[in-house]
Amino acid sequence: MSHNTFGHLFRFTTWGESHGPAIGCIVDGCPPGIALDASDIQRDLDRRKPGQSRFTTQRREADEVAILSGVFSGPSGQQVTTGTPIALEIQNTDQRSKDYGAIAQSYRPGHADITYDVKYGVRDYRGGGRSSARETASRVAAGAVARKVLTHVLGGDVRVRAALVQLGPHGIDRTRWDWAAVDANPFFTADPGSVEAFAAYLDGVRKAGSSCGAVIEAVAEGIPAGLGAPLYGKLDADLASAMMSINAVKAVEIGDGMAAAALSGEDNADEIRIGPDGEPVFLSNHSGGILGGISTGQPIVVRFAVKPTSSILTPRRTIDSAGAEVDIVTKGRHDPCVGIRAVPVAEAMLAIVLADHALRHRAQCGPPFGRA
Repeated sequence: MSHNTFGHLFRFTTWGESHGPAIGCIVDGCPPGIALDASDIQRDLDRRKPGQSRFTTQRREADEVAILSGVFSGPSGQQVTTGTPIALEIQNTDQRSKDYGAIAQSYRPGHADITYDVKYGVRDYRGGGRSSARETASRVAAGAVARKVLTHVLGGDVRVRAALVQLGPHGIDRTRWDWAAVDANPFFTADPGSVEAFAAYLDGVRKAGSSCGAVIEAVAEGIPAGLGAPLYGKLDADLASAMMSINAVKAVEIGDGMAAAALSGEDNADEIRIGPDGEPVFLSNHSGGILGGISTGQPIVVRFAVKPTSSILTPRRTIDSAGAEVDIVTKGRHDPCVGIRAVPVAEAMLAIVLADHALRHRAQCGPPFGRA
């Protein structure tokens, strides 16, 4: 299998399977001299790890990261990056491969089981193997390094955050948006008023043995103008690729996205004036902070839709590897909504793309960066 690497100047390669001994990644292109220890990465992994509420899989993984290479004690005694590949490893400790024995020869409808088998002629049915959302822990680890790179290259004003904005058919009330609420509830929603309704809805989904989808919104602030390039290095194109690569994602939009098709040219245009400091000021942000594939200095806004988890208790019609028509029921421990834990994954992939583009811009144009 190829294509396990993402990025250009800042890039990472993930490895491992859901029920293998470990997963991890190799981060390449990180500049030297950046303070980095395991705690910088662990904070983000702790937000993504399973088993933290009844609304996620009950698989219990500590997700403790080990830095195997790419760091050394600097002149001050602080551990810093060396500019060489950073190897990160996360042990798998709570696999239950026997739970998947009943579906070893059958394909889950809506899952990558059948396409992996058609392409490679072999598939790891234990937890989905390489197609499992377990792989996203490696992305979150790489994203934590990317955050450090962004601060190093762009300064300390960069903020990369995400929130769940829709669970199944139920959206949030954006007038109650509060970033401080995101880590204070099990859904990572920015609307504290939605938590009770989300809980009641997902409890019903769980008890029915079913699953649901979600919509995640990620926002990056403090990003200067000028990141990205026409025509085949567009910032929004790379963001779309990054988000679509996340397990179970079926749609991505930037700014107003699909809703822009219903706007008039007058309404869609982000008008510009000169601010008190003499710098341009946009009066709206329908573009999501990107025009012509290049950042404008406004907040970068990207959202994506996550499909319902394919592993459900409700019997579904399918076929097995011999071509026989069968019914399938998937038992074991699964997220009733995999979109919940996709929130820190969205932050990671946004940070990774921005770190890559910041290094690419610096290499071509040099500092200083454009207007923030």
